[in-house]
Amino acid sequence: MARIDFVDLAHRYGGSDTPWALQPLTMTWEEGGAYALLGPSGCGKTTLLKLVSGLLTPTRGRLLFDGRDVTALGPRARNIAQVFQFPVLYDTMSVFDNLAFPLRNRGWPEPDVRRRVQEVAELLELSGDLPLQARGLPADVQQRISLGRGLVRTDVAVVLLDEPLTVIDPHLKWLLRRKLKQVHAQLKVSLIYVTHDQVEALTFADLVVLMESGRVLQVGTPEALYAAPAHTFVGHFIGSPGMNLLPCELAEHGVRIGADTLRLDPPLLAAARRMLATTPAAACTLGFRPEAARLCAATDPDALAVPLVSVQPLGTHWLLRVSIGGHPAWVRAADGVVPAAGRVPLRLPSSALVLFVAGRRVAMPADPSAVA
Repeated sequence: MARIDFVDLAHRYGGSDTPWALQPLTMTWEEGGAYALLGPSGCGKTTLLKLVSGLLTPTRGRLLFDGRDVTALGPRARNIAQVFQFPVLYDTMSVFDNLAFPLRNRGWPEPDVRRRVQEVAELLELSGDLPLQARGLPADVQQRISLGRGLVRTDVAVVLLDEPLTVIDPHLKWLLRRKLKQVHAQLKVSLIYVTHDQVEALTFADLVVLMESGRVLQVGTPEALYAAPAHTFVGHFIGSPGMNLLPCELAEHGVRIGADTLRLDPPLLAAARRMLATTPAAACTLGFRPEAARLCAATDPDALAVPLVSVQPLGTHWLLRVSIGGHPAWVRAADGVVPAAGRVPLRLPSSALVLFVAGRRVAMPADPSAVA
């Protein structure tokens, strides 16, 4: 497995007057890590994957595997394995021969081939399928065979997974995600998983690389992306529904949203004023997760009475659509709580509020998860 370094790496499909498909980036992926490239279609994640695999040569910058410059090398010289959206296998061969093919192609002795195939088949729960012909097997089994063809080699620097669950039935996806986690835990193989599905990314990866418009907006754990988004796009993209984002103005003790005022912790307010001092025309945005808001008694001194727009029962909870300062927001309420029509009292704890200036999260001192 390899440590991968991106050094001022960037790519554009065309001349210097075309926009960057991948804007310049410098970062490191550690050996044995499980990374997810997450973002909407066209954000640059497939371009980045092709640069790692050697299918594209970057417009600028370098790519290093364990300190070795592989920028100009093709896929074979990089010792990578790739699992695609659709299973790639020889459907007239048996499952055993599919798994054995990469090893036989490299001249492995047959006893070693059999031992290694048995190891990988047991790991992927394919031992009972080894004599069967690959053709006609269910899609999830075929995709496990494709994964096994990448894992069976012991010289692979990294395994690239390009939306590998696209053709899998929804009720089987969680089984394959669990299997991928088990494979990573046992083999410590470097895995890079490309997806636009946040559930796949957040449940699979140790670190998520969230991209938008060719930029890497944040690299962090699933917990960090959810609780401390570095950018408004991250807050909106992660979660279902995503973070509420309300335009606001700084006030003496907090922020003003239309006619409503919310208090902020003084250190957060001071940090926001410092950011605004460098970009005085920048817009401010207040963010909070739907579950952070609490329905409370109308007599609560911190209650914010807001109009109720709609109520959606979702079985385990209610999703309320409210209006704060004239801007729509989602509030998650516990099952069984059915607010009356009209205005509802909400309490928004200051600890749950996130403030953004010019789209970037306002960071407290020594906060490593925010980005410039």
